[in-house]
Amino acid sequence: MNIIRRLRIPSFLLLVLAIEFLDETIFGASEAAWPLIRDDLGLNYAQIGILLSLPAIFANLLEPVLAIISDHWGRPSRVSTRLLIILFGGIFYAISLLLTATSRSYLSLLISFMIFFPASGAFVSLSQAALMDTDPERREQNMARWSFAGSSGVVIGPFALAGAVLLGIGWRGLYLVLAVWTLILIMPVFRVLHRPIQESSGEVHFHRALIVGFRNAFDALKQKEVQFWLVLLEFSDLMLDVLIGFLALYFVDVVNVSPQQASLAVGVWSIVGLLGDLLLIPLLERVSGLVYLRVSALLELVLYAAFLLVPAWEIKLAILALLGFFNSGWYAILQAQLFNALPGRSGVALAVKNLSGLIAGLLPMLLGWLAQEYNLQATMWVLIAGPVALLIGLLWKGRGAFSEGDNERD
Repeated sequence: MNIIRRLRIPSFLLLVLAIEFLDETIFGASEAAWPLIRDDLGLNYAQIGILLSLPAIFANLLEPVLAIISDHWGRPSRVSTRLLIILFGGIFYAISLLLTATSRSYLSLLISFMIFFPASGAFVSLSQAALMDTDPERREQNMARWSFAGSSGVVIGPFALAGAVLLGIGWRGLYLVLAVWTLILIMPVFRVLHRPIQESSGEVHFHRALIVGFRNAFDALKQKEVQFWLVLLEFSDLMLDVLIGFLALYFVDVVNVSPQQASLAVGVWSIVGLLGDLLLIPLLERVSGLVYLRVSALLELVLYAAFLLVPAWEIKLAILALLGFFNSGWYAILQAQLFNALPGRSGVALAVKNLSGLIAGLLPMLLGWLAQEYNLQATMWVLIAGPVALLIGLLWKGRGAFSEGDNERD
C-alpha cells in the first residue's frame, strides 16, 4: 500500500504502536485519576457517568463519517486522505488535552472530553485501520501487538500520574505533558503529507463517497456475522474499559482504601494485563484465538464473582491481578474477527463499530446513575454480563454458527 511505501514498514509500525501507547497511557492515567478529578471539581457519580457516556456517544456519531471518508474519498489515493484525517485528529487530540489540563468546572471538562473522544477516533482508530490493511493474513497477530502497546501505556499511566503528584504538578500537569507528547507524534505524519503524492484521475466526490460509504456500512450491519462480533465486542468491554473506569472509585468508596492504594490496584491490573498481552503474541501462533476466548471467558466469570464477594483488600488485589491477566487478548481477537468479516473494508469495519457503540455508549451513564441512586457495590455486579455473554456466544458459535466465515484452527 502507498502508506507503507511512504513510511517504511518498521517506521510505520513503530509510529502507529506509539500512537496507541500514548492513547492508553492517557487512559490509564485518567482512570487512576478519577478520585483526584472528582475531588478537585466536586463531581458526583452521575456526572462521571455522563462524562464517560456523552462524549463517547458524540464520537460514535462523528467517527463513522471519518472512517467512511478514509475508505472511499479519493479512491484509489485514499491513503493520503486517511493520513490527513489522522493528522487533524492528532491536532484536536492535543487541543483537548490542553483543555482538560485547564478545566475548572464540570462543564469545561465535559467540553474537553467532547473534543477528545472523536479526535481519538480520527487519530488512533484510523491508525489501527491502516495497520490492519498492511497484512490481512495476520490481523490477529498485529492486533495482539497493538494491544501489547496499549497495555504498556495502561501500565505507565497510573505510575505517570503518581510521579506527577510527587513532582507537585498533579493530574493537570500530566495532561500538559501528554499534549506535548501528542504534538511530537504527529510530526512524522505531517512530514509525510508534504511529500509528493501521485493523485488518481478517478477522484470521488465527497458527498458521493459519503453516501456510498454509509450504504456499505448499513449493508454490513445487516450481516449476521458482523452483528455477532459487534455484540461480543460491546459485552467484552464490560470487563475491559468499563470495569477499569469504575475500578479506582470502587476501591476508594466500597473497599475503603486510600486513593494511593486504589492507584496501586489499577497499576496491578495494568501490569498483569501487559504480561498477558505479551504472552498472547506467541500463543496466537499455536492456538486459535476463539478457543482461547472460550476458556478465558469461563475463568473471568468465576474470578469476577469471587472478586466482588471476598471482603479482604489483599485478596481482592490478588484476584484482580488474575482478572487482568485472563482478559488479555479479548479486544484484539474480537476486533480482528470483525475486520476479517469485512475484508478490504477497514473503514467500514470502524464505522459499524461506532454505530453499534451508540447504544453501548449509554452504559457508563446508566451505571453512574445506578451507583448514584443505589450503591456502587450493587452496580459492579452488572458487569458480570460481559463474560456470561462472551461464553454463551462463543459456545454457540462453536456449534456451527457462521462456519463459512470461521477462521478457527481448532
